[in-house]
Amino acid sequence: MKKHLPILILLFFSPLVLFSQTLSGRLSSSVYTFERFESKDVSNTFLRSYQHGLINLSKSKFLLRTSFVVEQDLIKKVKYDPRVRFTNFYLEGRELFNHLTLRIGRHPLYHSVASGIFDGLTTEFKYQNLKVSAYYGGNVPAYQKLGLIDKWNENYLAGGKINFSWRGLFFSAGYINKNFKEEDYVAIRLDDDFNADTLLIKRGSSQYEFLNAELGYDFSKISLSSNIFYDLNYNKISKLELFGNIALIKNFDIDLYYNYREPLIRYNSYFSIFESVVENTQEIEAGLNYRINSSFNVVGKFGFVDYSFENSSRLTAGLITPYGVINYRKSFGYAGELDGISIFSNYSILNGLLTPSVSVGYSSYKLSKDSPKNSVLYLLIGSNFRPWRVLSFDLQGQYLNNKIYKSDFRLFFKINYWFNTKLNVL
Repeated sequence: MKKHLPILILLFFSPLVLFSQTLSGRLSSSVYTFERFESKDVSNTFLRSYQHGLINLSKSKFLLRTSFVVEQDLIKKVKYDPRVRFTNFYLEGRELFNHLTLRIGRHPLYHSVASGIFDGLTTEFKYQNLKVSAYYGGNVPAYQKLGLIDKWNENYLAGGKINFSWRGLFFSAGYINKNFKEEDYVAIRLDDDFNADTLLIKRGSSQYEFLNAELGYDFSKISLSSNIFYDLNYNKISKLELFGNIALIKNFDIDLYYNYREPLIRYNSYFSIFESVVENTQEIEAGLNYRINSSFNVVGKFGFVDYSFENSSRLTAGLITPYGVINYRKSFGYAGELDGISIFSNYSILNGLLTPSVSVGYSSYKLSKDSPKNSVLYLLIGSNFRPWRVLSFDLQGQYLNNKIYKSDFRLFFKINYWFNTKLNVL
């Protein structure tokens, strides 16, 4: 697979380059400036630039999708600059023969254990209420470099999933096997005579291997769903989630949530030696959502977490309006004591020409009841300016004040350009 991947991409891409296509996407250019103190009297100012491209080339059922970022400092020489990251670079054939979808290249994987991007192949077959998918590929190199990772046989992932839905019922079952090979490194160790010696440290490949299943049903005013993960390496349930939503009263919803979770530890990793001393957690949360009218919502949640030997609780409340959101959060117990409030508002004026925004928040935290209190204040003020449909500008000032960063101020500026055009090659 690894050896022939570039050839497969070119063959899959050929229908796009032979006929007329649609070219669409977005180009963004942004700069971010901040000052970093290396010591009490020595500081450095950085001006980081980020060029982001999202480019799609499509023809009928075929699509080439790319997404990349080029980052570099404009006033300081940084060792790894310029750095190019590719988060997407794949070809897709959608609904081939009315039922089959293929993706090849660097593309996303949506899985609660190993979500992210990988280099490989995904196939999806859909027929009426049934969908079957399978994938195979390798982990992405560090910093999303464009290229294939070394030691593919120790850095691969494979899996699949089957989904079935019928009226209000849905069911799915899946499998994933993801392997990781840590980089070798050189370290100084003492030999039997306590003399320093330089050794090459080689670590074996670690792994996640899970079975998972989902089951749920949507009634007219009640919906229930569940999700379970079974760890094949440790032969035990890794995570169990239960969800419920009840809407028996007009404009009033109740949300219920339960979670049982074991520590997520790779098999054959260094951290697996601590597996026997790390406890599982159980979490219960109930929430209320009251719609005052079509514009205003009041929400509130209370959660309880059991750590086997201790427990912790949290309370959140908020008001959602067309002009912004107000949130309050309080935590107490084993996870520490926290009080925090945040306010966010944005509103478009002049038919969308200008969209100013402001966000302010304050929180205080104590590790335990008798610990000293730490507080943080932040303020974000900015605006989006969109003189044309395809072009917009963003400017934002960021202020932070806490125990570590005293009166920290940063500036962010961004330009966005959207495009969609027809190309005629032949």
